[in-house]
Amino acid sequence: MTTANSRSTDYSIDPLFLERWSPRAFTGAPISEYDLLTILEAARWAPSSYNSQPWRFVYARRDTEHWPRLLGLLTEYNQSWAKNASALLILVSKMTLLPRGADKEVPSWSHSLDAGAAWGYLALQAAASGWAAHGMAGFDRERAVAELGVPEGYRVECAIAIGRRGDKSILPETLQAREAPSDRLALRQLVSEGSFGVTKS
Repeated sequence: MTTANSRSTDYSIDPLFLERWSPRAFTGAPISEYDLLTILEAARWAPSSYNSQPWRFVYARRDTEHWPRLLGLLTEYNQSWAKNASALLILVSKMTLLPRGADKEVPSWSHSLDAGAAWGYLALQAAASGWAAHGMAGFDRERAVAELGVPEGYRVECAIAIGRRGDKSILPETLQAREAPSDRLALRQLVSEGSFGVTKS
């Protein structure tokens, strides 16, 4: 069993998996391009079908000319806390791939799954580097396509905020109570042997 962040596992795993969580309170500290690209470097090494690497990231660091555009894509709710992040990213995935030996691209069944693996690698590298990452579904996808120049054949997946963890007192009062690592369903509720939904007692 592993314990960290007031969370415990049923089986021993690396503590990093428990130390990583998704805060909303950020200090507003700047992030260097080097540090941000180091986090994105980890995402680059995620697994993908046919090694197609469908993930693409559009980023803006705070206090740069691109920051207002990415912040403006978020819902008002997410802007209320993400405005204090150090960087904002939009994750996009390519919906086709080129199989080995083929001369024509075909639809990718797993482009979103593969992009999610890249997001997971990013989140873990951020935590390992002393940063925190928080993924968001609350943003305007249609505007993201138009304003970020996302071409046809790509799907806008999620927004991500990266920053240094701050004190929860800087959050709107409604969010302060939620500023803690969340628990997970029991492993027996998530896995089954032999067929779907057969849980272990």
